Amino acid sequence: MAEGNVGEGRCSGLDFQGLRSYIRRAMTRFARFAWGLLAYDVAVVAWGAYVRATGSGAGCGKHWPLCNGEVVPRSPRVETLVELSHRLTSGLALALTVVLLVWAFRAYPRGHVVRRASVVTTALMMGEALIGAGLVLFQLVAHDESMKRGLGVCLHLCNTFLLLASTALTAWWASGGARVQLRGQRAVAWTMGLPLAAMFLVGISGTVTALGDTLFPPTSLAAAFAQDFTPGMHLFVRLRGIHPILAASTGAAIVLAGGLVRALRPSRAVRLLSRGAALLVVAQVAAGLLDVALLAPVWLQLVHLMLADCVWITLVLTAASALGVAPEAVTGCYAGEDARSIPGGHGSDRRGLLGSGAHDPR
Repeated sequence: MAEGNVGEGRCSGLDFQGLRSYIRRAMTRFARFAWGLLAYDVAVVAWGAYVRATGSGAGCGKHWPLCNGEVVPRSPRVETLVELSHRLTSGLALALTVVLLVWAFRAYPRGHVVRRASVVTTALMMGEALIGAGLVLFQLVAHDESMKRGLGVCLHLCNTFLLLASTALTAWWASGGARVQLRGQRAVAWTMGLPLAAMFLVGISGTVTALGDTLFPPTSLAAAFAQDFTPGMHLFVRLRGIHPILAASTGAAIVLAGGLVRALRPSRAVRLLSRGAALLVVAQVAAGLLDVALLAPVWLQLVHLMLADCVWITLVLTAASALGVAPEAVTGCYAGEDARSIPGGHGSDRRGLLGSGAHDPR
């Protein structure tokens, strides 16, 4: 749909201001809570990376959920405080996710997509806690160099990506985003599915590379390159040479996919989200290059990770918007517009914004 179509006809004069007002009306207290939870989860993930980068994962010994066998450790070391704070912030994230689940079941009718998304989010959050506990109990933390730890952090990364995706989709659908439908949309599904799958590979290689930087820190850039190609070096080190190639290739794929999906689904939401993903990819690649040049300082590792999480979330929302059928029960001015002018919608079904039988979750 052309840029100015929303403001034509009987909706003349509303244009983008009218669309923003429409979105604000759909942004219920539940939706705001879900978006806030997503932002908090990203911060908790970054703090978890700080625990790994500083070698503080063994700060509470091999005890979980207790810390060194105590509820409140006495005379704790710095590493203990770091690990304990991560457990507390993670525990709060789990509690807030349970609140999200209960609220969704109270606010939305049976079978609603927000209910289902909140169930998945809660299950993944519990999985996140169990994986973290397993890493501690099996002592796959601190200076452990085993392949078990490598597999553990890869599993942790995959679960984290899925958790962020489900939380983002819960917030998206609670804000009026259209439900996803794959049938009849093969081109769009492949266009978005390939870069999403590639992000998993980049994330896995990145988390192993970061682990290698923690366990085998290089003394100089020349030494880092020498380590990458030295026969017999640990796998965590050798992957440092592969990760930038995967990241650059995936970044190019995301930019290309964004252009294609804008042509296939030219809605405002798709345009904004796909372009946002492209800008974040550029920032992410730049941060990665700087990370290599500066020998992976902890602060830059955290920035690099948070940008990766933002790229992933934006890509997931781009896919949701592009694959969304038109919202249901659209009333007023937008009810007579092409469905592609509605946030996240492109089909012909216009029966409801929150879904059949939904009510305002406030």
